[in-house]
Amino acid sequence: MGSSRRRRRLPIGIQSLREIREENFYYVDKTSFALRLVEEGKYYFLSRPRRFGKSLLVDTLRHLFEGHRELFHGLEAGRHWDWTLRYPVVRLDFSGVNAKVAGDLEEDLCEQLRAIEAAAGVEPPDATVRGRFRHLIRTLHGLTGQRVVLLVDEYDKPILDALDEPDAARANRDCLCGLYSTFKACDAHVRFCFLTGVSKFSKASLFSGLNNLIDITLEPEYSSICGYTESDLEVFASELEGLDRDQIREWYDGYSWGGVERVYNPFDVLLLFRKRRFGAWWYETGTPTFLVYTLLRRGVPTSSLDGLVADMSQLSSFDIGDISTEALLFQTGYLTIVDTKDEDGDWFYRLGYPNREVRQSLNRTLLHALVPNRSGRPQAGRNVRGELRKADLGALELSLQALYEGIPHDWHRRDEIARYEGYYASVFYSFFAGLGLDVRVEDSTRTGRLDMAVLAYGRVYLFEFKVLERAETGAALARLKQRGYADKYRHLGDSVHLVGVEFSAETRNLAVLEAEDA
Repeated sequence: MGSSRRRRRLPIGIQSLREIREENFYYVDKTSFALRLVEEGKYYFLSRPRRFGKSLLVDTLRHLFEGHRELFHGLEAGRHWDWTLRYPVVRLDFSGVNAKVAGDLEEDLCEQLRAIEAAAGVEPPDATVRGRFRHLIRTLHGLTGQRVVLLVDEYDKPILDALDEPDAARANRDCLCGLYSTFKACDAHVRFCFLTGVSKFSKASLFSGLNNLIDITLEPEYSSICGYTESDLEVFASELEGLDRDQIREWYDGYSWGGVERVYNPFDVLLLFRKRRFGAWWYETGTPTFLVYTLLRRGVPTSSLDGLVADMSQLSSFDIGDISTEALLFQTGYLTIVDTKDEDGDWFYRLGYPNREVRQSLNRTLLHALVPNRSGRPQAGRNVRGELRKADLGALELSLQALYEGIPHDWHRRDEIARYEGYYASVFYSFFAGLGLDVRVEDSTRTGRLDMAVLAYGRVYLFEFKVLERAETGAALARLKQRGYADKYRHLGDSVHLVGVEFSAETRNLAVLEAEDA
């Protein structure tokens, strides 16, 4: 690669604008968004998945309002900001709170207020947290002559971390609700307010006292406020040498908060530049245990995730004990907006996986939950890839039967997931999607809906599933032939293979796999 690759440093995990600007890190200029926010409003909320640059955005706003002009040289804000004014900034960060321990949230709040009061020379009153917060805002306004800027990072983390302990989550929610209610009460002393987090809790539950909050999460003009656009990647021109841009798009692009403009996951891109190989870097930094448990408990077929439809109310809010599947997947970054549709003023959003990383990794996790016995699964994946390359469908049948035999004998009795009608197809789908293959489900044709298509190694495999009390050899394959599904797919591969898959409700296994070239 040469020494040119090290002209600048990769800002992996760096959330400080000062460190990035002073220590020769790469920086993608997002300050034009900050200018627009300040010019057009006062109270804002932004939801984005973890590790998308929210904390760096908050820190950028802090330095902007505090008047640190030297950090903005050559940036959009450096040319258009009024540097004659400096504002007092109160920044709260909940990323380090142990939310599952009663009382820790309030104690953490007190510590943060204590540090801000000490730095500003404000004497704290003998009052509640809300009282101290109101006193701090009003006093800072009086001392400086400028209204106060309020920045809240990871506002929802104390609640999200405790979702599996509802009582603790509700206590944290109530504490934060009281805090945020002071924002509007101090409106005359506030210049600007910006809250950011992963999730959007309903105004009734958390922002009841802050009904003038503008949610910019789905506003098109702010769709790329976090994440890297295609043009943003040119900042890293020397890092891109030797990497396939199409592969980068396939693995890490595809996030959208409006269905039009798409951005790359910034954490993934930076790790790719460092490691020089593709991997599920973002996915591996989080464990979606609560999400997976919720999907299985609700009996959501894994094959249905890529194509869920939601309206604005579903995507914009959720609350403890009332979290829609669509909101949970969207707000955590495992699904994104693929398309939007306006129906007489009601907006609907079609959701889908943003990229290969999420599709492949989430389905591997879901498969582990559906089929707990993981022994031999990596080798099974290698076998199936080889069998698809050669169209060896006899060997493929044996490999898939082994997959279903990996389900413990008592699993069907112990776990209600096995009783869901889509269980067999979910295992099938997640296995293939977890291999990183191009898998399409419930695809509409002129004669009906195809259960599943797999495009791999220049071939097309069309699958039809049936769950029967007893195997009826040929039933699934006959349906594929009768419906003429192959016609739609002939141009997508060198060969098309029809595969009828029949599951036995009695043996709880793949009973028959019959194939025929179309």
